[in-house]
Order: sequence, then C-alpha cells, then structure tokens
Amino acid sequence: MHLILTGATGLVGSSVLDAMLKSKDVTKISILSRRPVPMVGNNPKANVIIHKDFETFEPSVLAKVDDADGVVWALGISQTKVTKEEYVKITKDFPLAAAAAFSKIPSTDDKPFRFVYVSSGGATATPGLFTPYYGVVKGETEVALAKLRTSKFNVESVRPMGVDPSNHEAIKPYIPDPGFTYHAMSAVLVPIMS
Repeated sequence: MHLILTGATGLVGSSVLDAMLKSKDVTKISILSRRPVPMVGNNPKANVIIHKDFETFEPSVLAKVDDADGVVWALGISQTKVTKEEYVKITKDFPLAAAAAFSKIPSTDDKPFRFVYVSSGGATATPGLFTPYYGVVKGETEVALAKLRTSKFNVESVRPMGVDPSNHEAIKPYIPDPGFTYHAMSAVLVPIMS
C-alpha cells in the first residue's frame, strides 16, 4: 500500500510516520513536507517530497503520488502560534486544496482513494458561543471535506485529543519541544487524565 503523509515533522505526523514505517502493509510512503524529515533517515520505504505551497499541487508533484492509495493529512499548527488568517489557511485551505488535487488520482469504486484528515477533539460542525476558534475552523473543514466524498474518493476525519508523546520513544528525538507551559500542564493533567 502506498500512502501519502503530511505533517511528518509534528507530533501527530511523527507518530503516524512511525506506525507507517513499522507496518508491513505500507510498502511506500510519500511525505509532502516543507523541509527535510530527519526521522526517515535512509529508509527506502519513504520518499520526502519537498513541497512549499500546499495551496497548489503541480502536475510534477501529483505524478510522484499518482499510484497512492490514500493520504493521512496531519499537517497543522496551534491556533496560538499564528494569526487567525494563517490558521485558516493551514487548517482549512491547505487540506481542501489537497483533497481537490488528490481526488483526481486514479481509483476505483472497489478501491477508492482514502483521505484521512487529522482534526481535533473539540471540533464541531455546530459551534456554540463558547466553542474555541480551532473547533470552529476544524469543524468547517470536516464538513467541507465530507462534501467531496464520492464512490472513488473517501474522506474521513479523526479527532485525537490530549496527544501525549511521553511514552513514544521512537519519535522523541524528532518532535519539537512544546515548551515550558506544556510541560508544566502535562505534569498536572496527565496523571489526572490517565
């Protein structure tokens, strides 16, 4: 099985990459990334395709993934690290552009292309007064992606929440340090949530 992955240098994407590298069922991984992915090393199963503009997917990029069976879209960022406009661009515009491009990858009714969008706990299609901004944007993205479903293009959203890398040794050297606040909060909340 040939899979595409985005967000491979982040927390969730690194975890997904680790699982893909270890899976016997995954024979080829095409990683779309803005920068090199050190975790891949010299693994012949993985190919890093440097891709700077996730709003555009040129034919030369699509040609490298035209035999893919699906994608795990794990590219994302915290709403606290960018402006609202940048957050919408990364969280909504990028995956919608990718879905439109990948929906043209040849597939069949009995073996449709699968687009798995990594959303977030707290995402909702029916936001309320107190719904955080990320929940609104991720919910809108899930709805927009769902509208692209066809018999040859499946779309699914997953909503991880409270992702904790502390016991995932394989990815620790490769993920960014989330900072003091995260570590302090984790020291208090992880034991309570466990």
